[in-house]
Amino acid sequence: MTDPMVRAELVVKSFAHHDVLRGIDLEVTRGSVVCVIGPSGSGKSTLLRCINRLEPIDAGRLWVDGELIGYRQRGERLYELSERELGRQRANIGMVFQHLELFPHMTALQNITLAPRHVHRQQRADAEKRARALLERVGLGDAGDSYPRQLSGGQQQRVAIARALAMAPSLILFDEPTSALDPELVGEVLDVMKDLARTGMTMIVVTHEIGFAREVADEVVFMDGGVVVESGTPEQVLMAPRQPRTQEFLSKVL
Repeated sequence: MTDPMVRAELVVKSFAHHDVLRGIDLEVTRGSVVCVIGPSGSGKSTLLRCINRLEPIDAGRLWVDGELIGYRQRGERLYELSERELGRQRANIGMVFQHLELFPHMTALQNITLAPRHVHRQQRADAEKRARALLERVGLGDAGDSYPRQLSGGQQQRVAIARALAMAPSLILFDEPTSALDPELVGEVLDVMKDLARTGMTMIVVTHEIGFAREVADEVVFMDGGVVVESGTPEQVLMAPRQPRTQEFLSKVL
């Protein structure tokens, strides 16, 4: 049996005196799609930010692709990684945010090539060739020279997905990628994500799109109050939830 792509053990995260994550245990199988659902404030987005070390955890441990995130272990002691070492770890973890985080003064092509050129030291021609191929992949082959303001919200989010893919990550995290979009633009982003799932990319998706979770997820995780309340296949969690809190939540969103 291969090691999981992501493993979280008793992960705790607090802000001031508020416990946001209260002992999260989670394993994500390589090549799988895990959809994380739950009410606002349940800790879903914080979990993603801890996985790629945008937020340091207060207790517990996180591994991605077999590597301890944020620390190096020597014997029984842990040592925090430098910012440079953290950057190397993050380069293996793609992230697509809820709000459209493209640089407004850069074209779509420049947004996509920025990290590969500066982090992986790719030559400009090589980075642009891959970027154009990725724009084709997300259905935006003619948008390379467009600035974000010239694109719809759905198009911008597809550029953001291409940007995440440009680093050739082992894992992509999606933090409610359609919640800021007009309803008619949601489908075009979900279609790209479905296509990505079919290629075997490991994905963790925080989402309110229950239909997407039912169709695409290998596992659904329901969080509330900073803990994993229930997890299992979409059939188990969405169609026949065992926990009363899961049942209550789904009765309001389905």
